Amino acid sequence: MPRGRGPSKSLGPRALNRALLDRQLLLRRRRIQALDAVERLVALQAQVPRDPYVALWTRVDGFRAEALSDAMADRRAVRMTLLRGTLHTVTARDALALRPLIQPAIEKVVFGSSPLRTLVRAGLDLDEGVGFMKTLLHEAPKTRAELVKTIAERWPAVDADSLGYAMYVIPTVQTTPRGLWNRSGASRFTTVEAWLGRPIDERGDLDALIRRYLTAFGPATVADAQYWSGLTGLGVAFEQMRPSLRTFVDENGRELFDLPNARRPNADTPAPVRFLPEYDNVVIGHKDRSRIVGPGTTRWTDVGWGIVLVDGFTSARWILERERDAATLRIEPFRRLTRSERAEVADEGDRLAAFLMDGAGSRDVRIAAAT
Repeated sequence: MPRGRGPSKSLGPRALNRALLDRQLLLRRRRIQALDAVERLVALQAQVPRDPYVALWTRVDGFRAEALSDAMADRRAVRMTLLRGTLHTVTARDALALRPLIQPAIEKVVFGSSPLRTLVRAGLDLDEGVGFMKTLLHEAPKTRAELVKTIAERWPAVDADSLGYAMYVIPTVQTTPRGLWNRSGASRFTTVEAWLGRPIDERGDLDALIRRYLTAFGPATVADAQYWSGLTGLGVAFEQMRPSLRTFVDENGRELFDLPNARRPNADTPAPVRFLPEYDNVVIGHKDRSRIVGPGTTRWTDVGWGIVLVDGFTSARWILERERDAATLRIEPFRRLTRSERAEVADEGDRLAAFLMDGAGSRDVRIAAAT
């Protein structure tokens, strides 16, 4: 508990759920520009190219896929390795500002890999290898396979595939057309500076990053912020910021930090059905996911499946199955849905299918019985 401030107010899972939904633009769709939404949410998971589009469709009133796709085409937004060492969509401004802050977490993941440790023990100069790859990627975008081929030519006695894994510590972006709406392309990478024509901001503002996290995900524990970012040792920063923050406790007595004037809606606030993409930071943005992951949610991480929120909690999963000019949105509940819940899920699912199909072709929504 905070020292010298008396007991903190306790917040249960539903209160934390409604606060999270409100800050994630999931209690009601907002009239907001697509890139403003991306920055408000800090970053959007982008391992699957369509995921950022679904994430914005479910949050932004009147969202059109072209709003994000065009921004990526003209380099106002990019896909890059960021939080937890995974691929995210961010604005160009955040690509330059956030990557240096997250760099230690990325290096820990990459350099901690067994293949790279083996190469170092064998005497490889890893700094030389990374510098060589950075020069190549800065000169022109390359796929990982193309990079590995060049590495093998430079160091024929080295396991080039293992060394190629070190490319992920280099601040890069994944170049278009990959990631554009209804487009495809090889997964090519180049340096952030080469793609955006501007240098990375090495100064970094950790306090600002924590405040942005709390704006989008609070109230939250130090462990939550560390899990979301991949960084460690954030307790020191939270302690330094304590005088400017407000504190609560969850039902297990864990201390939660938040911004003093942040919105915290009533726990009984109605929450509409929302469809989330295959990966979404709202579900994986905390170490303790009980504020949004409902009981019985055990299969939502299967490849290709997204999540359905009912009454604010994960209650079903969805997948779009396409065949020529027709598609079926298949929904599998994790629990028994009421008649009104099933109707709302079906209606929202139909709207999602229409969005994903650009309104073309026939579509169907099928909700399975709860298992």
